Amino acid sequence: MAAKSSGHWSLRRRLLATIVAASVVLWLACLSVITVIAWHETAEVFDDALEESGYMILAATTDWDERGLLAQAHPGDGPERKVDMQYQIVVKGRVLQRTRGAPRVPFVSDFEKQDGFADTTVDQRRWRVFVVRDEARQFEVQVGQRHSKRLDILEELAEHLWLPVLVFLGVLALACWLLIGRVLRPLRQTAGAIAGKTPQDLALVDIAGQPRELLPIVQSLNGVLTRLDDALQAERRFTADAAHELRTPLAGLHMHVQLLQRQHPELAAPFGKLRTDIARVTALVDSLLTLARLDPLARGQLATEAVPLAPLLERLLAAHAAEAAQRGVTLTVDCRLESIEAEPAMLGIMLRNLVDNALRYCPAGSRVQVAAYREGRRSRIVVRDDGPGVDAASRQRLSERFFRVLGQPSGGSGLGLSIVRRIAELHGVTLAFGVGLDGRGLGVSLDWPGAP
Repeated sequence: MAAKSSGHWSLRRRLLATIVAASVVLWLACLSVITVIAWHETAEVFDDALEESGYMILAATTDWDERGLLAQAHPGDGPERKVDMQYQIVVKGRVLQRTRGAPRVPFVSDFEKQDGFADTTVDQRRWRVFVVRDEARQFEVQVGQRHSKRLDILEELAEHLWLPVLVFLGVLALACWLLIGRVLRPLRQTAGAIAGKTPQDLALVDIAGQPRELLPIVQSLNGVLTRLDDALQAERRFTADAAHELRTPLAGLHMHVQLLQRQHPELAAPFGKLRTDIARVTALVDSLLTLARLDPLARGQLATEAVPLAPLLERLLAAHAAEAAQRGVTLTVDCRLESIEAEPAMLGIMLRNLVDNALRYCPAGSRVQVAAYREGRRSRIVVRDDGPGVDAASRQRLSERFFRVLGQPSGGSGLGLSIVRRIAELHGVTLAFGVGLDGRGLGVSLDWPGAP
């Protein structure tokens, strides 16, 4: 048992490994792209810093005007300076020299360190300042940069990064979607196997290759299927056995009633009614026995062949000719198909039940037609009549077991059309109910699927 269970894999572990592996791979790829972009942007910042330093040195080596402002080395109408650093030369708290963008007062006053950085606000502008002090000559240099310029650099970097990051997030989401779908495929396959279960197919769901998390559910379901199959088999055996055992006493009862009717002709009417009731019970038992034999069958178990239709329909017409004449019903056959793929005995049962049903419920003077023809790529057999018909609501329930339309004068077991439906299911044939001849009565059509 341990060796059998060792072949099952963990859905949780596989899902976790798949997501982690995909995330790591795409994270490394995204990190590589971000590194390249950040390197490029950092190089541009360094180049701008070098350019800015050149402008500052150029300004420091030029003469200043009478206001103490260094000559403007970078014209105002030129390209915008990205780094834009300003500096001041401060002696004893007074600005002696400054660039044109620097404020008139020192960036930082009473700076206690020899050198270092500080954040300050001057004229409602925030600055990041570096201060270096020369104790020997008693002056200090303060170099400042506005925070807004730093934010501009970050915004430019973000503009270059958001699209690659968004693309990689989309790729990660798609990869996780596909990989998770692949990992969860056994769940869909198991769900499909469970959904395909029918009363005729209660085979156990295969547990080979099932994930460990799903294994208890599948094993519990298999237990339910086993118990359900046992219950259905017991019911079918009981129905078949009961129907089989009832046929012999019913046949004997029919013979005894017939003998009593001959011995007592004065009781012919009551005995005639009793014989009719016995015939109905016998037909019901035969129908139950037929259903009990059909229910366990699967579609793949049928040995179908090309059945010639013309001889079959002629035999059907001959078998029901006497009953049709007795009831005053005209029975005709219109065959325009050479053959049809079916199991011969079951096809005969299906057509016989349809004709019996039509003759039973049609009044005298009605017509019943059996037609076989091709419509498009489908082969169709239709049994129509021009009798009282069935309302649209009742048509949906005609093939239910023991269902009978209320108000019908003729008796029936309510199993004939159920047998027709079961045989149609085994053949993959579409059973439909509609209007009969001349827009009246009932029409029952059997459609065989055509060749692809």
